[in-house]
Amino acid sequence: MEPKKRTEIATLGQFGLIDLLTKDFPLRQPSSLTGVGDDAAVIAPPDGETLLCTTDSFYEGVDFDLTYFPLKHLGYKVVTAGVSDILAMNARPSQITVSLGVSAKIPVEALQDLYEGIAFACREQEIDLVGGDTRASMTGLVITVTVLGHAPKQELVRRSGAQLHDLICITGNLGAAFMGLQLLEREKRVLADVANPEPQFKGYEYLLEKYLKPRPRTDIIETLREEKILPTSMIDLSDGLASDLMQICKSSKCGARIYLERIPIAQQTTSLAEEMHTDPVVAALNGGEDYELLFTVPLSMQEQVMRLGLVDVIGHISAESTGAYLVTPDGGEIRLKAQGFPDPA
Repeated sequence: MEPKKRTEIATLGQFGLIDLLTKDFPLRQPSSLTGVGDDAAVIAPPDGETLLCTTDSFYEGVDFDLTYFPLKHLGYKVVTAGVSDILAMNARPSQITVSLGVSAKIPVEALQDLYEGIAFACREQEIDLVGGDTRASMTGLVITVTVLGHAPKQELVRRSGAQLHDLICITGNLGAAFMGLQLLEREKRVLADVANPEPQFKGYEYLLEKYLKPRPRTDIIETLREEKILPTSMIDLSDGLASDLMQICKSSKCGARIYLERIPIAQQTTSLAEEMHTDPVVAALNGGEDYELLFTVPLSMQEQVMRLGLVDVIGHISAESTGAYLVTPDGGEIRLKAQGFPDPA
């Protein structure tokens, strides 16, 4: 087999590397007036709309493991994480900046793979790469993503708007990303000393996709807008259902009840959890990185929301003094802590 080409970053220099990585990012958004190649990006949101900004950083060895994380998928996922924050405000993502901390062990070709994933996500979401930076890193690869978006001020949705008796809705199944990570970590441990490792992923491909290449729920935001459904509160699920629900409760000064039998959990999630002697509900509550949307709507919209066929109603908002609980099929209640771990009521 022909050895894979390896180009040292030092042969290009900082500006040569930036030019190489960003050459295939045309501007698509009318609001992008100046992109990569100047001292600063110039952004002009549509008249009457508010500009939003969110930033996330990802550290090798903490947020991702390059032993099993393909760089193309990683590029796609870091964009998803930022885009999901914008969607959770009921806004449209429009621009992105990407800054890298790069160690000497990473060749140019690896960074090209990373940016290929970023470019794919940008094309899919119709957003523009308008800036970034590269620096040397002594601690492995570091990726910082800033995503900009815009929306009419009256359409913005915050975490703080949930009202008593509002329905709690979720846009997809939970816990799959967490179980995908557990599968990858298991195979890494098992095959650590094997010369020609062959990881056993058959039957769990969906879990791997949910962890390695989660898709932002832009479709849900567009559908809600078309149906003229404006959520009262919303958050994206990056830290797990329990923790993120508690963020809505804290901001809205309310309590919540969610019903165990209504939490959507994929069959592959349940199967792998049983195989690994763990509880799929724990994965759903505390796993994180699902990047689904959790939102609330008035009780009067129940039929309209149910007709969409895209979301599950899993509970309702209650008075602040009652706290947040997971209700079991037998009527028992488990109180949710702010950090996401359940306590017996």
